[in-house]
Order: sequence, then structure tokens, then C-alpha cells
Amino acid sequence: MQIQTDDQLEEALSRPTEADLAAVRELGDELLILGVSGKMGPSMARLALRAAQQAGVSLRVRGAARFSDPAARQELEAMGVETIACDLLDPDAVQALPDSRNVLYMVGQKFGTSVNQGPTWAANTAAPAFAAARFRTSRMVAFSSGNVYPLAPVGSRGPVESAATSPIGEYAWSALGRERILSYSSDRYGFPLTILRLNYAIDLRYGVLRDIADQVFEERPIDLSMGYANVIWQRDANSVALRSFAHAATPPFVLNLTGVETIRVRDVAERFGELLGKAPRFTGSEAPTALLSDATLCDTMFSAETVTLDWMIEQVAGWIQAGGATLGKPTHFEQRDGKF
Repeated sequence: MQIQTDDQLEEALSRPTEADLAAVRELGDELLILGVSGKMGPSMARLALRAAQQAGVSLRVRGAARFSDPAARQELEAMGVETIACDLLDPDAVQALPDSRNVLYMVGQKFGTSVNQGPTWAANTAAPAFAAARFRTSRMVAFSSGNVYPLAPVGSRGPVESAATSPIGEYAWSALGRERILSYSSDRYGFPLTILRLNYAIDLRYGVLRDIADQVFEERPIDLSMGYANVIWQRDANSVALRSFAHAATPPFVLNLTGVETIRVRDVAERFGELLGKAPRFTGSEAPTALLSDATLCDTMFSAETVTLDWMIEQVAGWIQAGGATLGKPTHFEQRDGKF
């Protein structure tokens, strides 16, 4: 079925599986999401609440963020999330947050880094330090980025979790800084931690597939220099996050969070061309390396992917043809120099 409305999309992004029901039973009765107002936060909160309802357990979900958009806060409260306005870069405000056994850390800054390095480093290294100190007796699952790895040969699956990190650009280095701060804090305070290296979550309103589809639909040239990528349906990424609390450990449990399939940008663009009735235009040529991550461990442990690449492509194309909304936030996945 083609997803046609925002309500249908939100339902699909928060539809729990039996594994999600088991995860919320293990959580206990509380979950605090830091950075809940971001791209993935609202559907994450909704998934947790729906899973708890279907599992027949009581789960108190609270979400903290600046909430610069009042409508986003109202939406969260309408679904049953207790919202807390908090500047997560203010250590006093973070200290005043309520206790929670389980903390999902979704705070981060990426775009604008090339001209605004200070705020990015603060968001990605100072904020996690404040949160870790405040929640030193909690379990934490924290989102990171596959950008901490170097570019990998396109014939490979990409780095596994034990591979050496080698970030490219200020954002990627600050993302690794976030990991290092959280890992240090986990060791110092003894709290269990999971680090999720994500690339790239897919929603019909944003993501790598949406970026490629928009370029095809608007007849803009598609840069092939970053010719390959990994993607995962946002619902499935959030499911792994929810289920990762059970694997939090000291030292941290680190997981590449993405799809097991490596997509080829040219092939995806040509498929969008067929669906959208447009002839893709290309520029540049495929480099021998790309930002990739080996998701074998994620697939083995969680079998998280509930949809296929073809399904995601068809849904994105149908959404665009129906005039569906966009968040207007391109991923800039094609950047090879790490400048975002």
C-alpha cells in the first residue's frame, strides 16, 4: 500500500514488532529521550509508547529538548510524551532533569559545521559530557555516526565495529569526540552504554533516497562521486535503538546501524527515473571508495530490516508524486571532504 498522508507515514514509522514489545517489557517503567525533537525523536517516542501499550506494560516516556518549534512539542504531548524544555548545553539545566533508569541520547549537530565549528563541537562533545555526568547511574543508548570511519573500497561491505576509526572533516571528528566522551564517562562512572553508528535513516520526507529522488524529479544533475551508500528504514533503526538497552555494557557495546545492502546511487536514480517519468542526469564519476559500514552484526543480532530497498524507493517516489511534505534537510551524503 502506498503511504499517502502524514498520519499513515507516522503510523508506519512507529509500528511495533514482537521484538519491540519484548524490548519495552525489559525496559521497566521509564524512558527519557534527550534530543527528542529531532528528525527521528518523535517517531522513536511513538514507537516506544505503542509497543508498551500493545505489550500491556506501563511505560513513562519523557522527552527533553529546546523545543524551538512549539508545534513539535504539542505533537509529542498529544501522543503521550511528557516534554521538558531544556538547553542540553546548560549543565545546570541538565542537572535538573528527572531521574530515569533508561536514557536514549539523540543529541547532535551536523549541518553548518564547516562555517560554525564551535557550536558543532559543543553539541557533540560538551552536551554528552553533561548528560553522562547527570545520568551516571542509568543505562544509556547513544546515537553516533558512520562518519567516524574512513571511506572504504566499494567492493567491500565497509568497516566492522572493531575497525580503526579515521574521520574526515570537523563534523566526523566531533562525532568521534562524542563517542570518546561517552565511553570515558561509562568507564569512569560504571554505567552501561550502547553506541549506535548510524548511516543513513530513511523517511519519506528526508534521507538519501529522498535526496536522489528530488534530484531526479527536479531534473538536477546527480553527483556520482560518492557512488554507494547504506540506508535503513527509520522505523527499523529506532527499533534497534529500543532493543539495544538490553545490550548496554561497560566497555560500551558498539554497533553499526544500517542496512546490510550497499546501494548504488546510479541504479537508484535510474529506478526513480522509471517511477517518476524522468531521465536522470549525472555528473562526475564513481570513486573507488565510499562511506560504508558493515551491518553484519546488526543483522545477525536484530534482523531489524522489515522492508526492502525496492519498497522504500517505491514509497518515496509515490510520496513525491502525491506532493508529500519534505523536511527540506538534504543529507549531503555525496560530500567526500566531510564539509557539511
